[in-house]
Amino acid sequence: MNAKVHTQRRRQLMRMMGDDSIAILPAAPSLIRNRDVEHGFRQDSDFYYLSGFPEPEAVIVLIPHRKKKQYVLFCRERDPLKETWNGYRYGPEGAVELFGADEAYPIDDLEDILPGLMEHCESVHYTIGLNPEFDKHVLNCVNSLRRGSRRGTHAPYEFVSLDYLLHDMRLFKSRDELRLMKKAAKISVAHLNAMKACQPGMYEYELEAEFLYEFKSNGADWAYPSIVGGGANGCILHYTENNKPLNDGELVLIDAGAEYGGYAADITRTFPVNGKYSNAQKEIYELVLAAQEAAIKKTKPGNHWNDPHNAAVKVLTKGMVELGMLKGKPAELIKKGGYSKYYMHRTGHWIGMDVHDVGDYKVDDEWRLLEPGMTLTIEPGLYIPSGSRGAKRWWNIGVRIEDDIVVTKE
Repeated sequence: MNAKVHTQRRRQLMRMMGDDSIAILPAAPSLIRNRDVEHGFRQDSDFYYLSGFPEPEAVIVLIPHRKKKQYVLFCRERDPLKETWNGYRYGPEGAVELFGADEAYPIDDLEDILPGLMEHCESVHYTIGLNPEFDKHVLNCVNSLRRGSRRGTHAPYEFVSLDYLLHDMRLFKSRDELRLMKKAAKISVAHLNAMKACQPGMYEYELEAEFLYEFKSNGADWAYPSIVGGGANGCILHYTENNKPLNDGELVLIDAGAEYGGYAADITRTFPVNGKYSNAQKEIYELVLAAQEAAIKKTKPGNHWNDPHNAAVKVLTKGMVELGMLKGKPAELIKKGGYSKYYMHRTGHWIGMDVHDVGDYKVDDEWRLLEPGMTLTIEPGLYIPSGSRGAKRWWNIGVRIEDDIVVTKE
């Protein structure tokens, strides 16, 4: 992402905050996998959205009340010894030169400098509770300022959740963001590789490997742990063990997507292990596909968030009655939630930097209207585990079809 984009985002956020405020946002922490082995570092999405800065142990401070709106970045200092062991650091100098910070300081100086930056501010835009360890630093700075306030200065008197403004910004994707999301989706067409490679007797993890190879070969990573569920495992919504054999005559459900440039794809396909659908499998697959097509048609400006879900539920419920999986009138089954025996999740979610991306689904208790630039998944499914009464013909069939959709002007 071009550095100018991050500058524009920071300026927009500071305009929305108002002059008598300050925003504070810490980077994601490094996390231990086991003993002295760390998980691969992935920057906090909000932090990366505003800065593009890829390191842990860093803090963004935005100060709109200065004559010139100011962006201050605290980060790790350069350290030749540590860089020999663990890799290059940008340091405060790099933060200014390469990432557009107006000022940059060592992270160890945070509690010495931050109180002075807070002087004259009435509100602190900071989301308490997400990082309890860092909460202590922020509260220490506020309390230090209260204790040492000089005449003509004062400590902030309120905290405002930074999420409220920032997440609404992130909900609407720019042209540059959509370009990265399209690239992530294109890389995720590794689903086709899995279809070509699949055959009875393989293990689920062998199909998962097709995705990992394709992601890494294209400079991407996984956006979330892949779900590769054969047979009964396809009826487990968040199945991730991926360690069972793929049996002749069964379906395999794969939910897998790449992350490219910080943006996620989220795609699901369900297909027969041996390449040929049985009649029962075909009935369920075609019903789910019809529901997805109906939901996509409802994904347009002026409709609200729940319209695609309602469309999918109508198609699925009517189809299940016609197949004999459910008994009763479709309208009554929908009203009482009878369809949820086999369709228990929503038809989609926001998608962007996070696979389940930020953004409110309701505003003032009303479903949010869809607007151009919003991006979401459309993913209806049906799941009939073994033992489901009155549905023996379809036991152990789980089907989900998922694509990533952008709302355009049309």
